[in-house]
Amino acid sequence: MMNRKIKNFTWTMLLALVGVSLFCCKDYLEPYPNGNRTTEDIWKYQDMVQGLVGNCYDNMPRGYNDFEGVYLDGATDDVVITSTTNTLSKFAVGALPTSQDPFRTYWDRDYRSIYSVNLFLKDRRGYNTRFLVDPHLDSLVKNRLQGEAFALRAWFQYDLLLKFGGKGVNGQLLGYPIMLEPVDISTESNFARNTYDECVKQILADCDSAYKYLPIAHRDYLVPVVGDRAYAGGRYWGRFDGITTRAIKALVYLNWASPRFNPTNDLSRWDMAAKMAKEVMDFKQTTDAVKNGFSPTKAVNWFDPNFGGIIFASRYNNANDAMERMFYPGGFQGTGSVGATQELIDAFPMKNGYPITNPLSLYDPANPYANRDPRFYSTIFYNNAKAIKINTSNVMYTFENWIDGKDAAGPANNSRTNYHIKKMVFMGLNWSDNSINRQPHSKFYIRWEHMVLAFAEAANQVEGPNGAKYGLSAKEAMAYIRSKSTSDGAAGFTVDPYLAEVAAAGPEAFNKFIQNERRLELCFEGQRFFDLRRWSTTLDAINQPVHGAHITKNADDSFTYNLNSLVQTRSFNSPFLPIPYEEILRMSNLVQNEGWESWQ
Repeated sequence: MMNRKIKNFTWTMLLALVGVSLFCCKDYLEPYPNGNRTTEDIWKYQDMVQGLVGNCYDNMPRGYNDFEGVYLDGATDDVVITSTTNTLSKFAVGALPTSQDPFRTYWDRDYRSIYSVNLFLKDRRGYNTRFLVDPHLDSLVKNRLQGEAFALRAWFQYDLLLKFGGKGVNGQLLGYPIMLEPVDISTESNFARNTYDECVKQILADCDSAYKYLPIAHRDYLVPVVGDRAYAGGRYWGRFDGITTRAIKALVYLNWASPRFNPTNDLSRWDMAAKMAKEVMDFKQTTDAVKNGFSPTKAVNWFDPNFGGIIFASRYNNANDAMERMFYPGGFQGTGSVGATQELIDAFPMKNGYPITNPLSLYDPANPYANRDPRFYSTIFYNNAKAIKINTSNVMYTFENWIDGKDAAGPANNSRTNYHIKKMVFMGLNWSDNSINRQPHSKFYIRWEHMVLAFAEAANQVEGPNGAKYGLSAKEAMAYIRSKSTSDGAAGFTVDPYLAEVAAAGPEAFNKFIQNERRLELCFEGQRFFDLRRWSTTLDAINQPVHGAHITKNADDSFTYNLNSLVQTRSFNSPFLPIPYEEILRMSNLVQNEGWESWQ
């Protein structure tokens, strides 16, 4: 039955957009499907065979303004979504109906992509396809495609595990149904979820398989023969390479080692997370630290698709302003779709590096935005903050978040928390300009900071803040994060007494410090949701109310701040996402996640 379905699977369903031209990839990679084709037709055309791999990149998100980015943070203590009818808003307060599951689409997307690469990998048929006449150049193409296929399967499996892995209603830690054959899971049944551990091991195995075929990185300077660069090197930047598979393994081990999924605290998992992350860090600091390349002190450039800190990123949306629209308030021609919470604001330390709860910080609650960590000013628009045009001193907009101010909470196009988001916003964009300057946006799935934070967290678990096992201590790794420049051009911490103090306090205190730094570095990127769940073993950590600022402007133009204004109470019945309801109904062998008993 399975072979008959594969034979009859129509070409239009299989490859809606076959082939991808990534950044500087050539147009010859793009096939031109003509009508309906069975899968046997694919093997007659080498460009269609390449498309089995290439089209999967188009299935990945290309920005942060979706349910895998900042809206997912709206189900955490970092963000409040302005619209109460948004499905993630409903999810956050425990009112999500089965008919509005925002995560179902990712289940379908991931399995659709896995189907495509499985078709390429089956019986090594993709690898045995002849792509070019010259044997050497042909080998470059087929090895790259074979490696990419394994890496893509690992990537989409990792996404399934991240989103849908959890404790089932049967009490077992479960992942997803592993598919290593080209099976259309949307029509064929009946599949069961593999255990969480089995899924981890399969992802790791696929990463290792990919590593055998792929170059360590797609960089021209790593391809000494100039003639080979038509089929290797920098033109394939943006596709999977060897070092990216090491990064995926680091992230998989990090999640697998975390308390939620590591009830016996198996330290070997933390050890492997640290080793894999360190391998990527070493690569970036040595091999990739070429002229105008990677530097650990450089600020993240969200608008440069070739930014040196990228390990793996999406294709970019050219000249896009969707992020700015949703982050800016209505008064600045935005939609105010999301706002930062007071909890996130309070997580930023002061300019001397001390948390605001520490007496040495000199924090003044009557003047709460003064003398804060430079990262705060490059991340948040707060009351009376100014949007200054890039490379100038021109003020484009001043935020008025006090009661009756134009940006105050209340209208549907203003944040509910009285904070707006600056991170990832291009400060050269002003819709009032005669010529509007838009910049490309993309999603940085894995960057230098992800690896530093993963290493520090894992190394601290293995040997504390100051160990030397890996040739780098967790404390030294966190110094990279704290000393990095901001996107506004401000310098990071060059003198950091608090880092030394918290490292001296021991592993537990340092772990909390790492978690807070991770929160600041990755806010609005869709990561906090999964971090809170992997770190916790109860629902208390995620069922916390979130607050905003209530601001009064006084007659003398000073302000009075109430920074404990309740905005939303969170209500999650489960730390896990639900297995799609329709799939549970269709496949009796599927076990639903704990806390979603009503979705079965």
